[in-house]
Amino acid sequence: MKLIRYMVFSVCCIMVSMFFVAASYAELPKVVIVTTGGTIAEKTDPKTGGAVPAVSGKDLVEAVPGLGKVADIEVVNLCNIDSSQMTPEIWAKLSRTVDEHLADPEVKGVVVTHGTDTMAEGAYFLELTLKSDKPVAFVGAMRDASDVSPDGPANILNAVTQVCSEEAKDWRVTVTLNEYINSARNVVKTNSTNVQTFDSGEKGYLGYIAMGKVVRYNDAPPKQKFPLPDELPDTVFLSTFAGDDGSFVRFAADNGAKGIVIDAVGAGNVNAEVYEAIKYAMAKGIAVVITTRVYHSGVWPMYGDQGGGETLERDGAILGNDLTGAKARLLLMLAIAKEKGDTSKIKEYFKR
Repeated sequence: MKLIRYMVFSVCCIMVSMFFVAASYAELPKVVIVTTGGTIAEKTDPKTGGAVPAVSGKDLVEAVPGLGKVADIEVVNLCNIDSSQMTPEIWAKLSRTVDEHLADPEVKGVVVTHGTDTMAEGAYFLELTLKSDKPVAFVGAMRDASDVSPDGPANILNAVTQVCSEEAKDWRVTVTLNEYINSARNVVKTNSTNVQTFDSGEKGYLGYIAMGKVVRYNDAPPKQKFPLPDELPDTVFLSTFAGDDGSFVRFAADNGAKGIVIDAVGAGNVNAEVYEAIKYAMAKGIAVVITTRVYHSGVWPMYGDQGGGETLERDGAILGNDLTGAKARLLLMLAIAKEKGDTSKIKEYFKR
């Protein structure tokens, strides 16, 4: 009889323990990690010495100590490529995948693992196209998984912590690396090797992650939303240079480009030959956006000579405000698709 009572008591204790464990697990927020590859999912090839894709999404998550205590994690493997191989079409697929998971009311947010080379553009593309305003943190690594001190695991833990935090709920899409949080619109990669590579320049960081807590500095910039088109229009990004004869602009105009972004010098200026090539492109109904290769401030209609920013704007070119050329290309691409190439309407998106 005593044995039976002991067995019943033991079973009850086990059931109670399982209940509390299940209850505790159920209380954790649900976070979906969508993996796309990048250095964070690469290891050094012993034969060549170069980093190559080698780590699955499951391996990435299992390499993060304590992650299961922060959130209930679901892993979705979208692709495993170096981000130098990314395309707007892949980002469109990523955007649809992320929105699909954010539509689940149980999902608190999404973390996207992505290579750092094109992470700033990928994050901005999702900022422009996601229907949901739930938090999405892009995260990656500057050191691969076989490095003596890989930064990927800590970056993933911080990104998951961020999307679960009430402090970050209205930041939407961010780039989160090395404990710093950047808005998708303003972030720029500034160093090709150092772990402290992402920066938001004069705009400043959105926040910082310290001791498992999100410290808020700034609000996110206003958001623009675009529907994802069935087909993305051909949009070209070019950078001008001293002695540029405008031939690349003319080539793009003659070979199917629906829009052209030109990284100009200074406050948004080009030489006389490029100016004539831009007029040639615009005469063919092609939207031309002027950005600058200068890091701070952006483009302004300051100069009125041939190719000056004021002249370009007066002749119909669109000044790209403070967007980088690569991001302006994505905005132009989506604006062309939405407005059917109407330059006057497209121009309004770059004023905001």
